Amino acid sequence: QVQLVESGGGSVQAGGTLRLSCAVSGYTSGPSCMGWFRQAPGKSREGVARIHTRGGTTYYADSVKGRFTISQDNAKKTLYLQMNSLKPEDTAMYYCAATTPWVLHCAEEADFGYWGQGTQVTVSS
Repeated sequence: QVQLVESGGGSVQAGGTLRLSCAVSGYTSGPSCMGWFRQAPGKSREGVARIHTRGGTTYYADSVKGRFTISQDNAKKTLYLQMNSLKPEDTAMYYCAATTPWVLHCAEEADFGYWGQGTQVTVSS
């Protein structure tokens, strides 16, 4: 079955950097779309960034544009999220998510059928 395993979270000071990784396994054909979501305590989960795996088109939440970069390494079957200039408000549990191979659109959280267990990111001021 499909498995997504995140790594790379941790604690940093404001202005610091982290790179999250998501190892993907179990697909016969790869997902059409992958993304990163986050959930802070007491808040709803929100989309951070997503990428169409076959065309490479990327989308970012306004709150992270210019600071975060989503990328993929198809050979390693790994998704990344490079996070620069981190702010305390970026503190959250970060989740990797993926769609089936047949999803045409992935603008909504409901489009993602597979989720990782999450990795915690804590940014101190």
